[in-house]
Amino acid sequence: MRLISLHLSNFRQHVDTHIHFDTGITGIIGPNGSGKSTILEAVAWALYGMPAARGNRDSVRSYRAGPRASVKVELEFELGAHRYLVSRGLNSAELYLDGATSPIATSISGVTELLRRRLGMTHDEFFNTYFTGQKELSIMASLTPTERGQFLNRVLGYERLRTAQGLVRDRRSAINSETNGLKAAMPDRDAVQRALVEAEARLASSRKQAKASEKRRADARRSLDELAPRWQTLQHERDLAQALASEIRVADNDRSSAEREVQRIDRELADIAAARSALEALNAELQPLPSLQQELMKLERSRNEEARRGTLVETVRGLTGELEKLQQRRTVIAGSPTLEGEGAVAVAAARAEFERVSKEFEAAHTEWVRDAQEADTKRQALRDQLKEVQGQREQIVELGEDGICPICTQKLDTHFRDVLAELDRQIETITIDGKYYKARIEQLATKPKEVAALDERRKELSAAMPGLERRQAELQREVKELATIVPDIAAKEARLGAISAELATIAVVYDARRHAEVKRHSERLAPQAARAANLSAQLEREPKVLEERDRARAILAESVMRVTELEAKRTAAPFSENAFAEMRAMHEATAAELRSAELAAVAAESELTAATAALDVANATRAELAKNEERLGVLVADRRLHDELDKAFTDLRADLNQTLRPEISDLASRYIRELTDGRYSEIELDDQYNIIVLEDAIPKPVISGGEEDLANLVLRLSISEMIAERAGQSFSLLILDEVFGSLDEVHRHNVVDLLRRLQGRFEQVILITHIESVREGLDRVLTVRYDEATGSSRVEAERADEGGDEELVLEFQEGAAD
Repeated sequence: MRLISLHLSNFRQHVDTHIHFDTGITGIIGPNGSGKSTILEAVAWALYGMPAARGNRDSVRSYRAGPRASVKVELEFELGAHRYLVSRGLNSAELYLDGATSPIATSISGVTELLRRRLGMTHDEFFNTYFTGQKELSIMASLTPTERGQFLNRVLGYERLRTAQGLVRDRRSAINSETNGLKAAMPDRDAVQRALVEAEARLASSRKQAKASEKRRADARRSLDELAPRWQTLQHERDLAQALASEIRVADNDRSSAEREVQRIDRELADIAAARSALEALNAELQPLPSLQQELMKLERSRNEEARRGTLVETVRGLTGELEKLQQRRTVIAGSPTLEGEGAVAVAAARAEFERVSKEFEAAHTEWVRDAQEADTKRQALRDQLKEVQGQREQIVELGEDGICPICTQKLDTHFRDVLAELDRQIETITIDGKYYKARIEQLATKPKEVAALDERRKELSAAMPGLERRQAELQREVKELATIVPDIAAKEARLGAISAELATIAVVYDARRHAEVKRHSERLAPQAARAANLSAQLEREPKVLEERDRARAILAESVMRVTELEAKRTAAPFSENAFAEMRAMHEATAAELRSAELAAVAAESELTAATAALDVANATRAELAKNEERLGVLVADRRLHDELDKAFTDLRADLNQTLRPEISDLASRYIRELTDGRYSEIELDDQYNIIVLEDAIPKPVISGGEEDLANLVLRLSISEMIAERAGQSFSLLILDEVFGSLDEVHRHNVVDLLRRLQGRFEQVILITHIESVREGLDRVLTVRYDEATGSSRVEAERADEGGDEELVLEFQEGAAD
């Protein structure tokens, strides 16, 4: 794998950074916190997404970026014979192959999975292969012997054997559980056989009982069939007798109804004769009623005309009053149109003045608030910075001259006083700046005079505006009212003339006393008139009632004749009630015997079905027992197979561990010889994974810290090469992050010389360090600095032999500190 270029947009402190990588040894050099490691974090994030980033999605975005600014990393690299370009954002990802314009993957998960397959490594395997940091160099020394073996097995992928063995053991445990469950649930073979014999005997007995019950039911059915013809004949005769008796009852009821109808009609004819006499007496009394009704109608018409004249007079009076009010109002508001124009000009001028003053006030007030907030923010930031610097000073004082610097991990020694002096200078600067911003905050606590004056003028105009607007609204309403008053006056005058003309046409005299007298006489005669009408209606029914009397008498004669005929038929009928009762008792006894036989047959059939089901259950139990015995045999064989697999995995892991240490030792020995110019000839790992350094083939009993770092470095390079070989990738890329921690100047240059002599293996080496002296021996340097003024990182490229005298600035961007 070889890196070609990297473009970061709003990724942590890198807002718009472009970097091109060359072959050979490239150094990324800069002070701690400048953003060096963020560059390599972006490489891993482009390949594997969020699992390769520190923090969460929100922490990846640069705090200098706008709310809608996108976060993106574009990485171009070569792998095998192909060139890849991956573009990844917080919510999107695309992967291009060999300069194509269309991506081969367009989703976050799709790009990540495709790159994982092409690289042949998981995220952890990729880091364990190509990335080596100070923590990784010392991790072996801090582990126990067992933990060292587990660490090597994990980074080399041998831990998958333990996982597979765990799956085998889990499956074996499941097999044991299923076996025990089968054994516990399996019935006794002898009990199953006994149940089968009992079910067969019960089935034979049930079949015999069912045969006897069927014979009894057939005999009962035959006896009942023999009685059926005689029983049906008697039932038919009895039905005829009952039908004849029913007809007699109906005919007798018809005769009684006809007699009652004749009696009713006779009573109604008598009532009609009495009504004729009463009507003759009423007609003489009702003779003056028609003339009274005609006079009453004329009097009611006169009363209605008198009421209409009164209503018109009241309307004339109301219209006259309304006209007077409208004419007075028209005089009052006649000058409103002129005043409305003048008021509109005054309101517009006042509104314009209010808007101008409001804008000036808002601008001045906003500037004052912004200055106050900015001063408070700066003061708070200085407080936090002062607390941090004071904490660093207290930590340095506590460590003393013999302590290790928490930033560069080097011994303070002669730099102790210089570090304290620098921290004191920073505290003094922060304190002076803090006093300035405190005074500035106190100065801005009081509202400026010009802001107060503008606020007062704005309030005066705001208070005056409602009165002007209300007066303008009143004038507008009066103008609209004036436009409606003139036509309203004309309409009311026209209506007043029409009503006056209508009053002139009304000329009627109404006599209320005569109206009351006529109405009283008419009301006194009304009940007699109603009774006379009822009597007349009763007389009109006389012809119809006479017809009904003749028809009812004919129906009565016919009913009497019908009853006589039916009584004669019943006397001649041959039906005997005693014979019917004897035959019914005999038929019921035979039917009861048939029902009893059928119930016995049903019970026998149920028992036969139950016996058959019991035999089926016994057979099924025997078949299930055979099936479980067969399954138990399979499980026993499967258990033996998993026992063998567990033992095989154990033996395989033991064999791999036996070959692991010699293979790592051979690779590490080759690296250490080249690194130390042959002074140290070999590195061995004993059975406890302890590191043994051989000088001239003789093990060194004690090694220094620098020698231990060299041993850990070559051991880490050996492990990375083994991982790359197992992934099918060439170990062409090596990234070393702050690996010069405890090495002296000579060993640092030896490491660089080693990497240069190993260029046949490592086509591309990237060193990340804050140590400036390693520039010599590098092919290319990327200098990373953090710009305090803009809160951003700055990346500059230079040739190693230029020493920083002539820099080529690649990109400058704003962002947050690493």
